Amino acid sequence: MQFQQQTSFSKFLNQDMTYRIYGHSGKPCLVFPSQDGHYYDFENFQMTDVAEDYLNNGTLQLFCVDSIDSETWSNRNGNPRSRIERHEQWYRYITEELLDEIHQINGSEQKLMVTGCSMGGAHSTNFFLRRPDLFDTLLSLSGIFSAGYFFGSYMDDLVYLNSPIDYMRNFPKKHPYYELYASSRMIFCVGQGDWEEDMLKSTHELQAVFEDKGIHAWFDYWGHDVSHDWPWWRIQFGYFLGQIFGDPQK
Repeated sequence: MQFQQQTSFSKFLNQDMTYRIYGHSGKPCLVFPSQDGHYYDFENFQMTDVAEDYLNNGTLQLFCVDSIDSETWSNRNGNPRSRIERHEQWYRYITEELLDEIHQINGSEQKLMVTGCSMGGAHSTNFFLRRPDLFDTLLSLSGIFSAGYFFGSYMDDLVYLNSPIDYMRNFPKKHPYYELYASSRMIFCVGQGDWEEDMLKSTHELQAVFEDKGIHAWFDYWGHDVSHDWPWWRIQFGYFLGQIFGDPQK
C-alpha cells in the first residue's frame, strides 16, 4: 500500500510528530491508533487494505496519526494531573496544528471523518463529541468511553472533559452542538466475545446516555464470537465503509 509520510514539529507537544497519508483525495479521515499504538499500525494490521478501493477511487483519504498514550492514558503510575495535561497538549496538537495540515493536503475545508479501534475508538469518540464543528462522521470500533477505566477514582476538570459518558450525561439539552450532532453520522460497534466485556458495558452505558438526551447514533452489537482483535475490526471497518460510502465499484 503506497503512502506519504510527514513529520512536523508540534509547538504544543514540543516534539516532532509523524503521520501517514493514504489515498489522494476524497473524504479526509483521521485515524487514531489503538492503545500505545503508532501511525503505521493501521497499515501493518491490513486495515488500509480493506479501504483500498475507496482510497484508489478518490472517495477516501486516511491520515493515520501517532499516539502518546504511554505518557497519558496508559501511564497509570504517573501523576494523574500531569497525565491529563499532557493529553490536552496532544488534543491541541491534533485540533489546532494537524487538522490545518490535513486540510492543506486534502485540498478542501470539508469536515473530517474520524475512526479508530479500541483506544482509537475512545479517542475518536472523544474528539468527535468535543468538536463536532470539525468532524461530521464517527466510526468507533470497540471503544471505551469513561476516563475512570484509566484514571480510577481521580477526577478533575480535564479528566471530566475527556470522559464522554460523564460530560454527555450532563450535556444541556439546548446546547448548539445538538444541531451538529443531528447533522452528523455516528456509528459505534462492539463485539460480545473475548476481551470485549469492558467495551460492551461502556457502549451500552453511552447508548443509554444518548437515548436519554435524544441524540441519534447507530449502536451496533456484533455476535458472541466477535472478539476484541484486528481480524474482526478489519471486517467491521470494511462493512461500515460500505454503509457510509456505498459500493466502491459503482
